[in-house]
Amino acid sequence: MAEKTDSPPGAQRFIPPDADTIDELRAASSGCQGCELYRDATQTVFGRGDESARVVLVGEQPGDMEDQKGLPFVGPAGRLLRRAVDDAGLDPRLLYLSNAVKHFRFELRGKRRIHQTPDQVHITACRPWLVAEFARLRPEIVVVLGATAAKALLGPSFRVTKQRGELLPWPASAHRPEDFTQVPVDSAGKLADAPPARLLATIHPSAVLRADDQDKAYEGLVADLTVAARALPG
Repeated sequence: MAEKTDSPPGAQRFIPPDADTIDELRAASSGCQGCELYRDATQTVFGRGDESARVVLVGEQPGDMEDQKGLPFVGPAGRLLRRAVDDAGLDPRLLYLSNAVKHFRFELRGKRRIHQTPDQVHITACRPWLVAEFARLRPEIVVVLGATAAKALLGPSFRVTKQRGELLPWPASAHRPEDFTQVPVDSAGKLADAPPARLLATIHPSAVLRADDQDKAYEGLVADLTVAARALPG
């Protein structure tokens, strides 16, 4: 792995100020060098889903399979998440899936690439992509999957274990909510207040796969996602 830097430049300078759509952001993200993770990762893994998605799910970072395919949540944790989404009664067509960190952080052990949790420096460097994504989304529910996503959106003091399954106001509950309160309404740069939404934190599906009692952990994940599904207006 490349040596970690203490003060990466951050993603902001790689985000085109005139990007109007998620597709334009996705295209720009392929050239991001906001932290050192881009050196060893295969590619940037940006969010996927419709800009009109009613529910935005934010996870940690791409894994090995996501890094190879260039799509979030296509590995074992992603398959488990899709099953939990179905069991919770959430329509997959309503979802936008993303990660707090867009490059795969890993260490090599032989030929295997072993997942490493992103550091705060990576979360901070990549946060501008999340802010840019949310500026072009209008979710009614935001679901935070695991501690890394919680640090990115809610700040380092938030504890998923203490507040999981609770519906919080969004973007009022965000770390630096001012980053999420204004959204563009036209290509001329006019801004408007983001529509009020709610946020719910739960465990990352990979935590279910690591759990000693996977059935119990899975039931807890589904229960939290069910709270989100029932909170959708209409």
